[in-house]
Amino acid sequence: MENKKVGVIGVGNVGATLAFNLATKNICNEIVLKDLREDYLQAMAIDISQAANAANSSTNVSGDKEDFVNCDVIVITAGIPRKPGMSRDDLLLTNAKIMTSVIEEAVLTNKDAIFIIVSNPLDAMVYTALKASGLPKNRILGMAGILDSSRMAHFISKKLGTGQGKVKTAVMGGHGDDMVPLVNYCTVDGKKLTELLSKEDIEEIVTLTRNGGAQIVKLLGNGSAYYAPGYSSSLMVEAILNDTKETYPCAVLLEGEYGYKDIVAGVPVKLGKNGVEEIIELELNENQKEEFSKSITSVKELVNTLDQKFFV
Repeated sequence: MENKKVGVIGVGNVGATLAFNLATKNICNEIVLKDLREDYLQAMAIDISQAANAANSSTNVSGDKEDFVNCDVIVITAGIPRKPGMSRDDLLLTNAKIMTSVIEEAVLTNKDAIFIIVSNPLDAMVYTALKASGLPKNRILGMAGILDSSRMAHFISKKLGTGQGKVKTAVMGGHGDDMVPLVNYCTVDGKKLTELLSKEDIEEIVTLTRNGGAQIVKLLGNGSAYYAPGYSSSLMVEAILNDTKETYPCAVLLEGEYGYKDIVAGVPVKLGKNGVEEIIELELNENQKEEFSKSITSVKELVNTLDQKFFV
């Protein structure tokens, strides 16, 4: 295996799940973890390393600061969740500060790394990372579309009572209530979703997909999803390290695609050794164009707040 190294910044539930998946699947030679909680960090490094050994994987897992250099891919999950009484702007500006600090430091010792952002609010954090780092847009992208698509596939399978593993879905737009599930691009074992379910059932699935993350937050009471986000992130890492040119929906900076400039949104992209190697422009119907425009507007509100209150 050609030497491949992955850094994970923020080893909470999502970061640890990602590292576990990468280590046990033997996707890379080295994984370096980074977190403010030193004892916790070392515990995770040891635990995941032992899991790798149980899987007969050759991946080495470390939590040592001096090892956090020359990574091929770095995944950033660092940030705080929204707390009671905290406004949306407070959360946005706090996590923008964390993101800026983290990525500015990481770039110094990882000059060729591709960065995958998982921190929320996702699209705004990708924008923050791009602006703070000065890196080209192909090297910074966000994980959301794979997760949202997997949630849609789950709800389709539940509604049909079958089709698990045979559902193909597509979700575009920002990672939030205004995401755009592309029903006409969804199939189950090759059959169009519109041929299998009623309009009412499909509308219910769209609503469930948009609220997929909130549903888990509500059930947990204190916390959010991590298995699906962690695994979804691992798929992106694998595509980049192995230069597969796999197409996944990811949050990227648009520069004219779909008619928008200087804004981050989830769209289908080809992933390879250079990160985002191509943005795929799907044909959207008029309703989808309207929904995508609404999603873009939601992201712009966050970006405008950043430009007025943070990047000044």
